[in-house]
Amino acid sequence: MAEEAKAKGNAAFSSGDFSAAVRHFSDAIALAPTNHVLYSNRSAAYASLQQYSEALADAKKTVELKPDWSKGYSRLGAAHQGLGHLDDAVSAYKKGLEIDPNNQALKSGLADAQAAASRPPPPPMGSSPFGDTFQGPEMWTKLTADPTTRAYLQQPDFLKMMQDIQRNPNNLNIYLKDSRVMQALGVLLNVKLRTAPEGAEFPESSSPERKRPAESEPVKEAEPEPEPMEIGEGEKEAKERKAKAQKEKEAGNAAYKKKDFETAIQHYTKAIELDDEDISFITNRAAVYLEMGQYEECIKDCDKAVERGRELRSDFKMIARALTRKGSALVKMAKCSKDYEPAIETFQKALTEHRNPDTLKKLNEAEKAKKDLEQQEYFDPKLADEEREKGNEYFKQQKYPEAIKHYTESLRRNPNDPKAYSNRAACYTKLGALPEGLKDAEKCIELDPTFSKGYTRKGAVQFFMKEYDKALETYQEGLKHDPSNQELLDGVKR
Repeated sequence: MAEEAKAKGNAAFSSGDFSAAVRHFSDAIALAPTNHVLYSNRSAAYASLQQYSEALADAKKTVELKPDWSKGYSRLGAAHQGLGHLDDAVSAYKKGLEIDPNNQALKSGLADAQAAASRPPPPPMGSSPFGDTFQGPEMWTKLTADPTTRAYLQQPDFLKMMQDIQRNPNNLNIYLKDSRVMQALGVLLNVKLRTAPEGAEFPESSSPERKRPAESEPVKEAEPEPEPMEIGEGEKEAKERKAKAQKEKEAGNAAYKKKDFETAIQHYTKAIELDDEDISFITNRAAVYLEMGQYEECIKDCDKAVERGRELRSDFKMIARALTRKGSALVKMAKCSKDYEPAIETFQKALTEHRNPDTLKKLNEAEKAKKDLEQQEYFDPKLADEEREKGNEYFKQQKYPEAIKHYTESLRRNPNDPKAYSNRAACYTKLGALPEGLKDAEKCIELDPTFSKGYTRKGAVQFFMKEYDKALETYQEGLKHDPSNQELLDGVKR
């Protein structure tokens, strides 16, 4: 199945095996060639492999299949940027933002593309041996895919360092003493690197002037000693705040289990104030609002969690959880079939982030509820009678296909009308569609066992099918309800 192949592709992508991800997404596309999400996912995998031409082709196909889907333009912009088509990248990101003005991924991509377009040409390749490693959006994709560096991306100082290195790869030399940067470098190069020894440096230039000891020594002396202490104090304070936030979360969880929702909200709100880099606090508060029936507040929190999660490049499962909660709130608010459409769309978005069985179940339930409501909303006995009368007119003119069309519409408006089934059975019989006629006649009798027309229709079909014993039983059964009915008596004689 296409969904199974897609799930394998997502798993491979998350583990950093982008070649395997491409294979699985290709298998899924072969089974579902019109699914825009599959082309989008394969485009991301190709981009991570720096195969930008293939990524661009898939991104274009995504936009072709689903021109109103903002993520397609994000893929398109990333592929263009990888190929160095910066003007096209800017154009793609802007087009996506026209569809979804609040999309953080598109905003970030547009800013990167505009910055790249405005900066001067890069220095010669010899200026940094790792220059290409940090270029383009695939750097963030690789760091997000690796479990270790994904955790680092939650840390603002690490994020700032990587952004600084991306702007100017020569700055790598400044941060090599940080083991996290070395770990990230290993992930980007697909090799395992040990933490660089104290004082290790990479040359900024291949110029012979850099080799003179008289110039290299002052660099070490210029390093200020107090700096690491200041960073350490900041980290210590941040850890303390995070620990307090976790305690508030635990207190909120305990209150939630006791159904003390007001207290739970207070604790989750305090956790959010202490640590705004963990979106689980926001999604937990959204869950409380959902239980309390405060659906608007729940939706606001879910939107906030998704937006903040995109900024922090949080785990895709957390993003999916927020979207699922939002979908559940929208379902609770639905009053007509159209109200289910945004809920269904939200569940579908959640499944593109992470294929969770619970989300899939909620999607199926929302789709069924929407269909049931549509049928209820369409129910109109008065219009059903009008359609049946139109069918009768065509029947008199021996225009049986047209008559069937109106009888069918009548049954859509009122599926419990035995007369419409009886009349349509007569049309089918005239056209020689005996199985369909028999089915309608039986439905007519099921809806109204005392309606003699149902028995005459069923008996006539069985007679034409040469099932005379069955036809005789049908006519006799009808006579029990209407002993003087001439059509039934004639049927018995025939």
